[in-house]
Amino acid sequence: MTPFIAEILGTMVLILLGNGVVANVSLKGTNGNNSGWIVIATAWAFAVFTGVIIAGPVSGAHLNPIVTLGLALIGKFSWSLVPTYIIAQMIGAMLGAFLVWLSHKDHFTVTTDEGAKLACFATGPAIKNNVSNTISEAVASFVLIFAIFYIAGPELTIASDTTAAIGLGTIGALPVAIVVWAIGLSLGGTTGYAINPARDLGPRIVHSLLPIKGSSNWTYAWIPIVGPVIGTCLAAALFLALQ
Repeated sequence: MTPFIAEILGTMVLILLGNGVVANVSLKGTNGNNSGWIVIATAWAFAVFTGVIIAGPVSGAHLNPIVTLGLALIGKFSWSLVPTYIIAQMIGAMLGAFLVWLSHKDHFTVTTDEGAKLACFATGPAIKNNVSNTISEAVASFVLIFAIFYIAGPELTIASDTTAAIGLGTIGALPVAIVVWAIGLSLGGTTGYAINPARDLGPRIVHSLLPIKGSSNWTYAWIPIVGPVIGTCLAAALFLALQ
């Protein structure tokens, strides 16, 4: 498996499980209907865990354009690979969103709330305010990326003093999942914590293409892109300043 395929598959599973829990909670008639925010935040954390397990040993499991961007900004990832990783992440996010729709198709059909159906694909603000919403995404993304910079990959030092990387990719699986869980529970209620431009844009495109009634809310779509990029740049700047 190549890093390109690994990023596609890892991101696909991330979105399938992450947006899948939103569908389970939001759509009419599911067994998990109205089970709440804690369920969503917890499942998103373990969606990250699962995606990293799948892609980590091959690609490092970025699964997120701002992870790729952030690591490139601090010199820990080649700029020449950035476009390839982001394209793979977008493809994976779109495939994952399509699978969410496919697996919940009957429930999309019986759900009349257009906002609930869009929430199964893309994020949206609890209170619409472009400046505040951008700040919320930037702050949450700053926390994610700054934490990732300090997460050491699992290593094992053997008797010959040789250090070998072991399991779960270069940024680790469980530590990142815990960070995402904390962000969701603490900072996620304002905008739905996209903290991942591919996670929002890819599924939003899929929503606009599928036979689902309702607006894809393209007037908001720039915020889950710009906010995370701002947060990533600030995290990189602070990390480099502290070196």
